[in-house]
Amino acid sequence: MNKQFSMGETLLDPSLRLRPASWSDLNAVAKLTHDVAQQEGDASFVLTAEELANEWSNEGFLVERDVFIVETRDGRVVGSDEFYNENGHWKLKADGCVHPEFRGLGIGTSLLEKMDERAQVEMELAEPNTRVVIQSMINTRNEAGDPLLHAMGYSPIRYYWRMEINLQEDPSAVTFPAGLELRPFIKDEHAVAVWQADNETFRDHWGSHEFTYENWSQKFDNPNFDPTLWMVAWDGDQVAGFSQNRVRKGIGWIGTLGVRRSWRKMGLGLALLQHSFGEFYKRGTRTIGLGVDAENPTGATRLYVKAGMHAASEFVTYEKELRPGRELEER
Repeated sequence: MNKQFSMGETLLDPSLRLRPASWSDLNAVAKLTHDVAQQEGDASFVLTAEELANEWSNEGFLVERDVFIVETRDGRVVGSDEFYNENGHWKLKADGCVHPEFRGLGIGTSLLEKMDERAQVEMELAEPNTRVVIQSMINTRNEAGDPLLHAMGYSPIRYYWRMEINLQEDPSAVTFPAGLELRPFIKDEHAVAVWQADNETFRDHWGSHEFTYENWSQKFDNPNFDPTLWMVAWDGDQVAGFSQNRVRKGIGWIGTLGVRRSWRKMGLGLALLQHSFGEFYKRGTRTIGLGVDAENPTGATRLYVKAGMHAASEFVTYEKELRPGRELEER
């Protein structure tokens, strides 16, 4: 098949067109992402069109600048990539995919080159003399992704699991550590305390960073936010631990589960997890999932296995250094 140069040295099949996206492409990008993930065996984490619209509406994100698509002559979207400033203009992200039926046609390379061009502009806003990287995550079942990312200068740096449990019966009653109690989450009264506890809990986790309240509270705008599924354990007026849960696509999600350092090794994490299972079960939700760093420093993976969960899918984050320099701490 004849090929042609589309940009730089990248050969893109002449039957395909690379262009900036627009809001009218939202549903097509959401469908492509879902279809690709489903073929790779796990579409549970993929954003719905409504959730993707929420992401594209974030301050500082411009669809026409930060999203690129590749389409066929008849207008079918067969590749897409989204650019995100993850932290301080020095930690950047490319989130893309190519439909399996159209791989090997230069789509992935063309899209990643667009991400590189976008990153070169963004990193000028980073602090001087700091290291700048761009990351991209793929399912380990995506056999084409590894050689593509390596060819573009990326290297694998971290693995993640999506863990799952299918409840066959109502979990037994949960006993919380002495002195701790669950209270209904009231956003206007408790949000700031949970935000502060969230930041403190994950300071020692790889790749995590502290959120401003403005950024953290965006989760309340998520269409799946349900305050009755937020489990917060209190020790007097102190938040000891929390499990920020939600239901999406018929699956119960343990969105963020954390225990502050002073209350660890008391069984609180397991109690929060099992109590969350019970709440989902009462609502008729039998499949529960979560995402976790496979090298989590607090032993979370062991906790989840102990609770009966198993690794359903594995993902790997690749990183490319765009500029060497001083390492910044996550914030």
